[in-house]
Amino acid sequence: MVDNYEYKIDAKGRVFIPASMREDLGEVFYVTISQEHCLNAYSLEGWERFRSIVNELPMGKQPKMRPFFSNAKKCELDSQGRFVLPQKLRDRVGIDKEVTVSGMGTVVQFWDTESFRAINEQESTPENLADVMDELGI
Repeated sequence: MVDNYEYKIDAKGRVFIPASMREDLGEVFYVTISQEHCLNAYSLEGWERFRSIVNELPMGKQPKMRPFFSNAKKCELDSQGRFVLPQKLRDRVGIDKEVTVSGMGTVVQFWDTESFRAINEQESTPENLADVMDELGI
């Protein structure tokens, strides 16, 4: 999934998912915390892959993944392409009124818009992009 979009969260806590992302994400998906200060949404297929990877970990390492599962919520789109982004998750990452919906490969991320703008500016410098490409061997 690619691109990013800025939206306002409505009074009921609903967020719009762009049509281009809805195709990949699906009508039912899972939202949970991320290793960044944002939330990740996984398609049903992506969530099952994630669960499978965790289930293959040695038993001693599986509990380290507990926060991802204990904070996960199953979500469904309404007929207008919106879903309720739970208040508990919004509070966790500081999403209040404005949210940026951003594609990140196989997941959709939900960021507080100001936080996204700041990190996007920082990560998008030519120097940082060159360092990342070099680090990844691309």
